[in-house]
Amino acid sequence: MRFLARTSFDDPDDDRIYNRIATRLLPYLLLTYIVSFLDKVNVGFAKLQMAADIGLSDEAFGFAAGIFFIGYCLCEIPSNLMLQKLGAKFWIARIMVVWGILSTCMVLVRSEHMFYVLRFLLGVAEAGFYPGIVLYLTYWFPTRLRSQVNAIFFLGIALSGVVGGALSGLIMASLSGVGGLRGWQWLFLIEGAPTVLLGVITYFYLDNGPRDAQWLPVEDRTRVAAQLASEHASQLAAGTEHAFGAAFKDVNIWLLVVVNFALLGSTYGVSFWLPQIVRNLGVRSYLDTGLVASIPFVAAAIGMVLIGRHSDRTKERRWHAAGSAFVSAAGLAFAALCSASPVLSLIGLSFAMIGALAGLAVMWSLPGVLLTGTAAAAGIALMATVGNLGGYVTPYVIGVLKQRTQHLEYGLYALALLTLVGGLAMLCLPKLRVQPAPLDEAPAPRTHI
Repeated sequence: MRFLARTSFDDPDDDRIYNRIATRLLPYLLLTYIVSFLDKVNVGFAKLQMAADIGLSDEAFGFAAGIFFIGYCLCEIPSNLMLQKLGAKFWIARIMVVWGILSTCMVLVRSEHMFYVLRFLLGVAEAGFYPGIVLYLTYWFPTRLRSQVNAIFFLGIALSGVVGGALSGLIMASLSGVGGLRGWQWLFLIEGAPTVLLGVITYFYLDNGPRDAQWLPVEDRTRVAAQLASEHASQLAAGTEHAFGAAFKDVNIWLLVVVNFALLGSTYGVSFWLPQIVRNLGVRSYLDTGLVASIPFVAAAIGMVLIGRHSDRTKERRWHAAGSAFVSAAGLAFAALCSASPVLSLIGLSFAMIGALAGLAVMWSLPGVLLTGTAAAAGIALMATVGNLGGYVTPYVIGVLKQRTQHLEYGLYALALLTLVGGLAMLCLPKLRVQPAPLDEAPAPRTHI
């Protein structure tokens, strides 16, 4: 199966090897990320029932949805460093098993405060998964391929919206009252339990790196490892630091932190509130709400892969990410402006999700360019830590604005402004050029931000 564009390779052997690696890793990692994102945002659908059951206000829901990211952020950097120390397959498997157990415990929620506690603990348990996978992909793919690789991985966000919307609506519509459980309780149980099984499978399916991959011929393992080592040496020769503290001293990493905060904050802000936005557009049944809410994610799934491939083909990062952020900001503002028209509002939200997810996919190809070694692990975790605070801030801000104004569109305007700031921060990055070091070949085309 071909996941990576043929135009990304000058050598047919590299084309064959890296597409084989992509075929082995990306579908499985994509599945785990779908489950991960679904566990984060299914509270948006659960709210449609549980708000009345436990007395949950809009502001309280926004706070509970976001407090997940406080626990997540507190443990993110230590988690990424433990992944590098103990090995990816063990640490990713551990994360998934623990968060799957806690996710199913959400069926026990009886009050706002219990909801807060379990959401916080779920964030602690899941900390490090998302940046850990981003780091793990750098063990397998050179810099020149990472934009499209990340785009495929980030399809998990889009596909979780497509699958999760319809599934969540179906569960809540058909299982409410079965076995004495409400629909939102079945939602947490059915969407949380598979994570435990996937965590166990992860330990046996993943390898810590190319040298451990018995499913690759020895010569292919050697070739990949040598290319990645050569690229690493090239970055060091160019003066890229790799000590732990380098990540915290690099201005460019902090600019990427701002970009990630903006794009991820907008993604989560829309995802958590999308079911309510769809309801406000006049859709009433749970199943129809789920189906309509999946539309922006379908558009995003297509757009982000095309933009990621174009970024890799042109070896350009900065304008692809910034332009995507500007498209997202325009889409959010358009959706708010046209809130009285369901069709136009959904078109705006679709462009908002295309821009946000495409911008994230391109942006996440850059930490491995700027930093190496322990600094890369710390830099990725730092970006994810501060960036995921956007997942706390934006749902809460939208909840406060909605409760006080009775209008969701004010929250969309706030997200548009935040995303615009992220795009401008991306343009502040220098036109840094990195020379990927190929193996026994002429120099590869330069990748520039």
